[in-house]
Amino acid sequence: MEDRDTGAGAPEVGASSASPGPSGSGTAGWQQRRPTELRSADGPAGDATRNQKGKPKKRRKRRRGRKVFARDEARAQDNRSPMPGKAAVSAMEPKQAAPVISLVAPTPRPEQSTRRPPVHELPVFAALDLGTNNCRLLVAVPTRHGQFRVIDAFSRIVRLGEGLTANGRLSQPAMDRAVEALKICGDKLRSRKIRKARLIATEACRSAANGVEFLERVEREAGVKLEIIDRQTEARLAVSGCGSLVERDTQGVVLFDIGGGSSEIALIDLTGRRSPRLANHIVSWTSLPVGVVSLAERFGGRTVTREIFTAMVDDVAGRLAAFDGRDRLSHLKTSPNFHLLGTSGTVTTLAGVHLDLERYDRRRVDGLWMDRDSVDRMVERLVGWDFQQRVANPCIGADRADLVLAGCAILEAIRAVWPSERLRVADRGLREGILSELMADDGVWRNDGRGRA
Repeated sequence: MEDRDTGAGAPEVGASSASPGPSGSGTAGWQQRRPTELRSADGPAGDATRNQKGKPKKRRKRRRGRKVFARDEARAQDNRSPMPGKAAVSAMEPKQAAPVISLVAPTPRPEQSTRRPPVHELPVFAALDLGTNNCRLLVAVPTRHGQFRVIDAFSRIVRLGEGLTANGRLSQPAMDRAVEALKICGDKLRSRKIRKARLIATEACRSAANGVEFLERVEREAGVKLEIIDRQTEARLAVSGCGSLVERDTQGVVLFDIGGGSSEIALIDLTGRRSPRLANHIVSWTSLPVGVVSLAERFGGRTVTREIFTAMVDDVAGRLAAFDGRDRLSHLKTSPNFHLLGTSGTVTTLAGVHLDLERYDRRRVDGLWMDRDSVDRMVERLVGWDFQQRVANPCIGADRADLVLAGCAILEAIRAVWPSERLRVADRGLREGILSELMADDGVWRNDGRGRA
């Protein structure tokens, strides 16, 4: 089960997708060499090619490494046809495949190289996030100040936390799926010279009785050593990954990350002097031990009546009521410069349904603003759909059809505590936060702001 994800063709991370990134498919295309064409005889160049008697003058041309002579324009037209031979055949043949998967942007032209070093000379950083539902990897190089370009990515739905709520342990099939995905990640990491990497595991491994045992197996079989992070670190990384989606005039933000096994919420106050790191402005945070997988397993995800949906919302609301720091942004909730910022599959799915996309498109979703009425309509629409209708929607599909309503219930509980006229959607999160912090700590943006190491 492959998960939609950021690819190397996506815009540079660190800026909103509303600002288009560099174009290109990732490899420079072959361009056929065109022979020099003679200019019209009516112009000065045409006159210069004739002698005083009106006869054509020999004009030396260079073509494919040897000298040829064109005596008149008719012959020049003949020379425009591609010459058969070895050179022509090789141009049509595909280039030899690289030994590793490389999604690198085209090499800059000579006039650009003085402003930014080629991609292959930039330091490479990596971030891996093994969550309750997904296994995701990003490999990137720094570009402009505070931004980076993804050069390789991997994402797969593994459902590591499947059955964890009932049994308290990771199941054998779930662990097997995760190990297979992590083997691919390990191969990708070993194929590159990585300057710094951070490989994390979150709620499923935190709460499972056999979580540590599972990570030992991962290191043994996949060659990947994962770090179990605490909930506070998870909340901070989610904030760090979304810094560029918070605009300069913003005074307050409630950022939430609805995960598979937990949901992180951070309250951010920006009324004072603004730091380059958004995480420095967190005034309160919480991590709810409930996510889309755990909530769906408890209440059911396939058949969700309105009564069941209301029960899910009430369950999450009860947990939020115990959050002591929930009122730290009360003085900003009525401000037009206060908004919600959601980073999770739930809000990106809502955005895709809202845009009526025939296929999920990160470029249109990441950074999208939705008003209160639009969110209300999308939640109401999803609650009214049965399981097969959710499966049929291209932005939901079979992999998320039994989880999306649990995510909507968590979202509704959050909106009830922090009502806002605006919600901004972020298709980014922990991995982007890891990469931003690794690059900032390494000083790659310190000198000229162009990603030089």
